[in-house]
Amino acid sequence: MEEYSKISIYLAQNIEKLRNSKNLSQQQLAKLADIPRSTLTNIESGVGNPSLANLVKISSALGVGIEELLSRPRSDCLLIRSEQVIVEERSRQQVQVYKLLPDKIKGIEIDRVEFDVGAILVGRPHLRGTKEYLTTIQGEVTVSIAGETYLVKKGDVLAFPGDQPHSYRNSFTATSITISVVIPIPAFI
Repeated sequence: MEEYSKISIYLAQNIEKLRNSKNLSQQQLAKLADIPRSTLTNIESGVGNPSLANLVKISSALGVGIEELLSRPRSDCLLIRSEQVIVEERSRQQVQVYKLLPDKIKGIEIDRVEFDVGAILVGRPHLRGTKEYLTTIQGEVTVSIAGETYLVKKGDVLAFPGDQPHSYRNSFTATSITISVVIPIPAFI
């Protein structure tokens, strides 16, 4: 009986959280799921005993699987310890790219890039229509884009078309560190 109680609570919390994340009222979700609002209210209060058919309708209306409705609610927060951050070694291990975005979101990247003295990194052109924003937090980096060159010093921000061929060079006398953010602009238009 206690296990059923936990699942009812999880179900109630998950439906409410998902409904709110989609800015839906109970009435709107009930209509989308084609169930009475009173049924949804009972389920969301943790006292309802939904049929499998109603669970399928609710999960479909919310765009998730039934297992997500019944599982322990996920936290909105995720702490990734430094030793767990994915680090890619590039340019003969002279450049370290720390992948700071744990979620896989097509076309979006957030990286901390550390360049050894004199290191050169040839950037990979990103998806068509993306913009890249690069800021230097230590040292300075020379960025070449489509025949133009920019010296990005500590605190500077360079915005450029990320879908163009580009490269970076540590032009400083010590390690340089940058943050690169790549965003597919068409997604926001």
